Order: sequence, then C-alpha cells, then structure tokens
Amino acid sequence: MPRHRPRTTRAALATSVALATTLALGACGSGGTSGGGGAGESAGDGALEVLASFYPLQFVAERVGGDRVEVSNLTPPAAEPHDLELSPAQARSIGTADLVVYQSGFQAAVDEAVDAREPAHLVDATEAAGLEEHPGESSATTDDTADEHADDSHASDTHDHSSDGGLDPHFWLDPTRLIPVAEEVAAELSEVDPDGADEYAANLADLTADLTALDDEFTQGLASCTSPYLVTSHEAFGYLAERYGLEQIGITGIDPEAEPSPARLREVADIIRDHGVSTIFFETLTSPKVTQTLAQDVGVQAAVLDPLEGLSDGGGDYLDVMRANLEALRTGLVCA
Repeated sequence: MPRHRPRTTRAALATSVALATTLALGACGSGGTSGGGGAGESAGDGALEVLASFYPLQFVAERVGGDRVEVSNLTPPAAEPHDLELSPAQARSIGTADLVVYQSGFQAAVDEAVDAREPAHLVDATEAAGLEEHPGESSATTDDTADEHADDSHASDTHDHSSDGGLDPHFWLDPTRLIPVAEEVAAELSEVDPDGADEYAANLADLTADLTALDDEFTQGLASCTSPYLVTSHEAFGYLAERYGLEQIGITGIDPEAEPSPARLREVADIIRDHGVSTIFFETLTSPKVTQTLAQDVGVQAAVLDPLEGLSDGGGDYLDVMRANLEALRTGLVCA
C-alpha cells in the first residue's frame, strides 16, 4: 500500500513552494470549513474527494487543497473523535477517496477501515508530526506523590491512555507540528493531481505563514507569565506546554473520559496550593464537573481551554480557536 512518496516528488514540491512563497504570503488561504460528517458523498465539479478523520486534519486539507478539493470530515461536529464509529458508507468511502488524511493509533475505527480498504493515497499524521510519549510533563509531581498515586487502585485510569504504544496524539496544539503534515498533504495531492501542484504549493506556503505567525503570537504572549503550571482536566496540552515553556499538570491522563483517583485529586490540589496556581482549565466536548469541583475546593478559577479535537458551530476555524486559547492562557496564567 503506497504511503510514502518518492524523493523526486518531495523535491519538486519543495521547488514549487519556494517559487510560490512570496506570492502566497500576501494571499488569503483557500478553502472553507466543511460541516463534517458527510464522508461517502461524491465530490462535485471535478474536485478531488479528500477524507479527513477529525477536525485539525480537515483544516489542513482544506487550506492546502483549496478550491481543487472537497473535504469531508469522518468525525461529526461536536463529537468526541476518540469514540468515533464509522457508518458502512464512511468505511467504503475510505477505499474510494482520492486522498485520506488520518492519524494512526488515534481512532480505532479509522485504523481498521484504512487497513481493510487500503486507500491508494494516504497521509498519516502520526508519521509526519513526530509524536512523543510525555510532552510538557510537569516536574512538580514529587517521587513520593507519584508513588502514592501509583499505589492507588484507580491510578491506571489516569495516565496510560495515550495512543499508538504510548504516544500523545494531540500534536496539533503546537501549530508548528501541523506544518510537516501540511507538507505531506501537498505532496500527496500533487501526486494525485499534477496540474494543481503550483496551487497546492502556494496554499501550503500561505498556511505555513499563518501557522508560523500563530506560533510567534503564542511565543510572545506566553513569554512572561506568573505561573508556568498549566493545570488541565486531562493531558491534552502537552505539546503546547512543551513548545511554550509551560508544565502541564493533568487531573487525568490522555483519556478524557477517565475518572481521577482520590490520590491524584489530592496531588493536583497540593500542586495548585504550593505553586500559587490561579486557574484550572476544563475542555469543550467533555464534562467540566470534576474540574469545576476541584477549582471550588481549592479556591481558584475554572476556565475553558479548547483541545480542538472537534469544532463547535460558530466557533471560527483552527486559527480563531487557537487565538481564543491564547487569551484564556494569558488570563489564567497571569501573563504580562
């Protein structure tokens, strides 16, 4: 099953990107935000049919593909992508789409369909993004509290739910890690549709400029904060923390549905008190009850931080939500 393109394709794409960058930096990105969940429908007007397995990959595919593609999101809006189940039509469409963009190890149903249908053109974000096991892990947890947590009968519910053999899947919360995924998408689209290679290269350069600018905004915005401790309802923000010099402290681990043990709740409460943390962040798409209760118990604020696994109606696009996250972080971490 062809999953890697030849070096000549990469080289040609790099040349096209270099030629297009000057023009593209001043241009607007192409492609709108699809409603999602409509996989299996045929692309119209001769556009390539692209399937994305969840929202951040949809965003990349739309921006790189522009008007030459029609992108369908396998995960419906406001749905939890971890729990995705595919309809028979969606599973079939994986074998017939012009390009499938997914993340192996993140959504079991998509992995199974990819293995069964063997799409001719495939981009795997797990390979492109350089996933890690524990990005942004906090040093605030002492060996003693870690031992106490390990001995608790429910400890396994909080820290062992990363995908693909222990890798944290939430790479897209570091915008720079979306760039190599976008490069793979542009290369694969150029292979499917050589006539559109220059357009894909220009769109890629434009998206790269937007993501680089967003990265600069986060770097400057989080450069001077009263607290580096990013306390979250679950450990979805490790790549963001690692990129911008923060330390993530998750009430639970990678699995957003896991219940924290009493030992872990005590541990996080102690960290909040000892380090003067003023805000705990909870997420969209999951219940905030545990986070809000803990915040009330220790006398701090609770605020929303969006992990961007899905996109709410009227919520803008990836760039808009990330900028809203930046403002929430600057307020919650008391940044100058």
